[in-house]
Amino acid sequence: MNRLAHETSPYLLQHADNPVDWWPWSAEAFAEARRTNKPVLLSVGYSSCHWCHVMAHESFEDQGTADYLNEHFVSVKVDREERPDVDAVYMEAVQAATGHGGWPMTVFLTPDAEPFYFGTYYPPAPRHGMPSFRQVLEGVQQAWTTRREEVGEVAGKIVRDLAQREIVRQAAEAPGEQELAQALLGLTREYDPQRGGFGGAPKFPPSMVLEFLLRHHARTGAEGALQMAVDTCERMARGGIYDQLGGGFARYSVDRDWTVPHFEKMLYDNALLCRVYAHLWRATGSDLARRVALETADFLVRELRTPEGGFASALDADSDDGTGRHVEGAYYVWTPAQLRDVLGDDAGLAAQYFGVTEEGTFEHGQSVLQLPQTEGVFDAEKIASVRRRLFDARALRPAPGRDDKVVAAWNGLAVAALAETGAYFGRPDLVEAALGAADLLVRVHLDEHARLARTSKDGRVGPNAGVLEDYGDVAEGFLALASVTGEGVWLDFAGLLLDQVLVRFTDPATGALFDTASDAERLIRRPQDPTDNASPSGWTAAAGALLGYAAHTGSEAHRVAAERALGVVKTLGPRVPRFIGWGLAVAEALLDGPREVAVVGPGPDDERTAALHRTALLGAAPGAVVACGTPDGDEFPLLAGRTLIDGAPAAYVCRGFVCDLPVTDPEALRAKLA
Repeated sequence: MNRLAHETSPYLLQHADNPVDWWPWSAEAFAEARRTNKPVLLSVGYSSCHWCHVMAHESFEDQGTADYLNEHFVSVKVDREERPDVDAVYMEAVQAATGHGGWPMTVFLTPDAEPFYFGTYYPPAPRHGMPSFRQVLEGVQQAWTTRREEVGEVAGKIVRDLAQREIVRQAAEAPGEQELAQALLGLTREYDPQRGGFGGAPKFPPSMVLEFLLRHHARTGAEGALQMAVDTCERMARGGIYDQLGGGFARYSVDRDWTVPHFEKMLYDNALLCRVYAHLWRATGSDLARRVALETADFLVRELRTPEGGFASALDADSDDGTGRHVEGAYYVWTPAQLRDVLGDDAGLAAQYFGVTEEGTFEHGQSVLQLPQTEGVFDAEKIASVRRRLFDARALRPAPGRDDKVVAAWNGLAVAALAETGAYFGRPDLVEAALGAADLLVRVHLDEHARLARTSKDGRVGPNAGVLEDYGDVAEGFLALASVTGEGVWLDFAGLLLDQVLVRFTDPATGALFDTASDAERLIRRPQDPTDNASPSGWTAAAGALLGYAAHTGSEAHRVAAERALGVVKTLGPRVPRFIGWGLAVAEALLDGPREVAVVGPGPDDERTAALHRTALLGAAPGAVVACGTPDGDEFPLLAGRTLIDGAPAAYVCRGFVCDLPVTDPEALRAKLA
């Protein structure tokens, strides 16, 4: 066992038995490098990363490689999901030096943490033009020993270059109609009309762009925006990227047709997509959107919920194929013979319905289940029986590994998705699951100073401070929970987190946001990235939560902070709309108000109040906030001074500092939110 044995990260614990004398990221590791005059090998990955596992097996479990590393290097292993700040600053260096990046990330540093040589995966023997990992180690060691001054100069230049790089300069104001129209035009140009989605292979679920398209349609009526969202969601849901038996989405599709996924399932993808499909149903009434939203929510609760009530980070892509070998996708793929073993005479129907062929759509004659049939009639009861039997049979296979680490930001996304999905579809169990995760975040991740910890595992808080996305996404989840439950305490908790954003993450001169707090550990560069990647950037997540909180409370400070933060969307939205989708969605909310809806009634069990509350939640107005309570309650600022109308429950809608007359009829409220 090495020094990783006492860590909470499942990824680090996977390397605790390596013969490599790993250190976690710590001041002690770099002190050891200075004491021994050795360079640092920084290896960054995450638990469900396929090629991280491959390199670990090939190199880090190899005794000869480990002996060489232990003699000549101080080896530091980092879970990028625990330390996104460390990952961000060195990934920026890797991409600047090589033009690309990815995981595993392999960086060589001086004892002062300055990078001087970069890479990603290295094989155990030279192939495809790549040197072997051992050759790289020997080359770095020789340079460190014989050309130390040159290495120091290179490292110093890299750090200086990184320090001089700045994000695109943000505009002084938030985007307006023109910038959002330009963003929509840019998305239209990159849209794949045959297959849905944007760009080529690999193709990623564009969750945050879809939210922008739905909000833009809700605000403007633009049918083209809605059609792109509808078609993309249908293509994904019918493709192999969606688990046709158990619900939930894989990380991405390796092809343009959504057929063959990279099989890992991430919490953030599924939380975001659950919410997208729920919002798509809200906009269109689509049966497919309803089914996918509920199946994805059920997947989250069934397969990712931890005993403490939080949600685990991911399921691995790989699993045992039944022969003792770990193979990507083994848990999910089928052959015609396997269908016959499980289904007997119904195997032919299943093969036709799910697109399973003798040739296969994946590897070795195996197929990923899809729904390729867009025409024809199938017996619904028979298909339900087939799905149930296949699901039960699959459950007997060795399951993919699960990363049980609870990440604050991604749990915030799950809280928002489950709360809204539960409310829309009359599923109080899903709202309860959202409450359980929110409770864990407060009890375990939030300290007495309203500071968030990034992770926990088994109910034990991790050592790393929360970053901006944790504060933004958790606040977003709490705001959604407040609207759904009518419990104002969640609004209060969101306010505590957003006050931290104002004080510790915001540049007071420009309103720009940093990914790490002003008192966080100092790295070679303070990371600051407004672009959305697999999930909303901390910058855009915080902007959205700040705007929602301002709508709830009337706080000018929070609204101004949101507007200043959205200046970067005015700059980037027209240029790279695919990479700032959540920022565009927040800008839609700003242009729409956002609307403030206060529902007052005699009590939570009153059916007329519940009908108004549900109507308010189902309003598609971008970023609208909802407060529900009694006239004399003090749960929400929006309820102050609101009264019943002739003894009946009433809904008040305000927008842009102007309030309409209250209504008591759900249809009248629906019209006001159109």
